[in-house]
Amino acid sequence: MPAIAAHRRSEIDMTKGSIFRHILIFALPLLVGNLFQQLYNMVDTWVVGNFVSNEAFSAVGTVAPITNLMIGFFSGLSSGAGVVISQNYGAGNRDRVHDTVHTAILMTLILGVIMTFAGIAFVPLAVRLANTPSEVAPQSTLYLTIYFSGLMGLMLYNMGAGIFRAIGNSLLPFLFLVFCAILNTGLDLLFVLQFGMGVDGVAYATIIAQGLSAVLITIMLLRTDSCARLYFKDLRIHWDILMNIIQIGIPAALQMSITAFSNIFVMGYINHFGKHVMSGWTAYSKVDQLLFLPMQTIALAITTFVGQNLGAKQLDRAKKGIRVALWLAIGFTILGSIPVIIHAPSIVAFFNQTPEVIENGTIFLRYLTPFYLLCCLNQVYTGALRGAGNSRAPMIIMLSSFVLFRQIYLYVMANYISNTMFWIGFSYPAGWLLCSIVTFIYFHAVPLDKKKIID
Repeated sequence: MPAIAAHRRSEIDMTKGSIFRHILIFALPLLVGNLFQQLYNMVDTWVVGNFVSNEAFSAVGTVAPITNLMIGFFSGLSSGAGVVISQNYGAGNRDRVHDTVHTAILMTLILGVIMTFAGIAFVPLAVRLANTPSEVAPQSTLYLTIYFSGLMGLMLYNMGAGIFRAIGNSLLPFLFLVFCAILNTGLDLLFVLQFGMGVDGVAYATIIAQGLSAVLITIMLLRTDSCARLYFKDLRIHWDILMNIIQIGIPAALQMSITAFSNIFVMGYINHFGKHVMSGWTAYSKVDQLLFLPMQTIALAITTFVGQNLGAKQLDRAKKGIRVALWLAIGFTILGSIPVIIHAPSIVAFFNQTPEVIENGTIFLRYLTPFYLLCCLNQVYTGALRGAGNSRAPMIIMLSSFVLFRQIYLYVMANYISNTMFWIGFSYPAGWLLCSIVTFIYFHAVPLDKKKIID
């Protein structure tokens, strides 16, 4: 059955035409949009680091592993919906796309309520598990409580954006991320500089911006003339589709959330060295998120590309797309890494001008950044496997590398070899290397279309 024709110019049928052009045109709006998203997250940190206090800077900067625990779980689950939609879109099955959209949105609403209350309840324990210093803990707790209270907006936006991306439309998610970034930045400055608020101000700015983005993308789902259009009257759970979403999404969800939970313990090791190392790691972690963006964006693009082409029974084209995506990820990562290594002290000083913080942050940036090339392979290959419906193998490989191996490494290094901030920080590249080796071996040993979820 032929692929569904694009109903709008912004949708991309990836089953025919230039592979390089499709991946690049799909990835660029997504990359710029995610860049805006990271920039407004960086603005949160910059505002509190320059206009509140060093403790507030550490509080906002070091909560990422905790927020990523909940966000990662839902992002993984929503990726299952995206794969089901993209494969059925490529196969031309309009009815299944329609049913998947409505199952996914209702699932999001139900999980949004559950995860909001669970997140708020988990905050005190998470702050303790991260070994957060007493002078930082109250502000971390305040930020996280406010953040989790607005989790529904983030979840609805992510699911809506995932639906549009699955049918090849990365433009709308990009536009709403830009809107969210500009609004969040303006609210940050208003709440902190004008109203004299602290970490609560940047937290409220974030959830307000995310909530409005969720409203906008829901409106577009209600108005689109594609087969992904949302009708409130059709909201219901289609159990066979939900099982497909869970089959793909739960392994990805577990991998992302357990990895984030593991990173809470990594923060415990980092926090052991005191607030200046914490702040240096905070500055590094913000740049870390930027360096990951190109490869993660291209991985999202290849997930949609592989899903659509396997749905259309074009295995060779899917494989060619993966090779193109890998070289694109490597090229973008090199371009991003060089200025970071050269200008590391200035980058850290942008967030926090304390000399000890600049020194520690520069060490992390200069010594860890070259290893991001390792991640290009595991990110792109994992995206391709998920597009084929195989998320179990990436889950096992990443959990083994980023959780089990990393925790063993940290314990051995801290207790028996060298308990220094550099070697503790090096737990990240060590895990990346192992993950890339195992992913490469698995990817070339198992047929790509083995796990395709539709006939």
